[in-house]
Amino acid sequence: MKIDFHAHIVDRQYLDDLIATLRLDAEKTEDGKTLFRHRGYTVAWSRDDMFDIDARVREMDKKKIDVRVLSLSTPNVYPWDSVAQVRVAQDINDALARICRKHPDRFIGFASLPMKNADAAMSELDRAINELGLKGVVIGSNIDGLQLDDPQFEKLWSRLNALRLPVFEHPMFPKMEAGLEGFELPLRLGLIFDTTLSATRLIYSGVFERYPDFPYVMAHTGGALLMALERLDNGYRLFPDCRRFISRLPSEHAKKLYFDTTAFGEKALAFAVDSIGSDHLVFGTDDPFINADSGHVDRLSLSASEKANVFGGNARRILNLP
Repeated sequence: MKIDFHAHIVDRQYLDDLIATLRLDAEKTEDGKTLFRHRGYTVAWSRDDMFDIDARVREMDKKKIDVRVLSLSTPNVYPWDSVAQVRVAQDINDALARICRKHPDRFIGFASLPMKNADAAMSELDRAINELGLKGVVIGSNIDGLQLDDPQFEKLWSRLNALRLPVFEHPMFPKMEAGLEGFELPLRLGLIFDTTLSATRLIYSGVFERYPDFPYVMAHTGGALLMALERLDNGYRLFPDCRRFISRLPSEHAKKLYFDTTAFGEKALAFAVDSIGSDHLVFGTDDPFINADSGHVDRLSLSASEKANVFGGNARRILNLP
């Protein structure tokens, strides 16, 4: 079984709300994309086929992908204020639940949470899991600039840990924009930076040490986290501030996390396998934004059983599927 852990819902109502809220400019491209841009870079984009769920199922069949885990991509629900964010989160979670009910054997939904209000996030978590039947949550690498190790999120991590509920971390645009002007650098490098920053803060702040029982899956193969682990370990050895909240090396915490395969490059994925093992790698395509199949995993020098784990076995364990 092939389970694509990194795929996205594309919803017209959400996009319309996002365009109006951020006052985005629409720009058509020759290949059929519509780019929604702000201050010279693309915040979101779409094609007409992205909204056609039946067509996406047919595309899954062509690529021999059995199940996709759908979540909302950047910038999630975080551009809205703490009040409006609750409505937007409920709307997108309702839309996601409708897709999963229509195709229960093909899609699994991960809820978005109104993270600017911790109590509202807890309420929507309970509604999404208990009433809508969603199977996990997607959390951005920052919440409109607020870092995930902020104390207000402590009770959310505690709740997720108690439920052993999987979390898919998807990067957001970093608030630091200097040097990211032009060339779509917020998308190309900003997201990678923010993933790495967020994971590093969660490790050093002790979130994963205090709450070790929920699966945490990082998009884009963890950004540059795996490349930086020896540097983070050296920080632990050298500086009291880097071991203030943790009792083990950062690399030991990182090896308990999960990483998807959407780095795509064979050398990057081989490095990930060497760093954290094939049992902590999950197949992902970033569908429908990247038209990937399973070739980037097929090309890895792994045994048949290791590939089976990457393609589906590890995801089944994370999702607690039979």
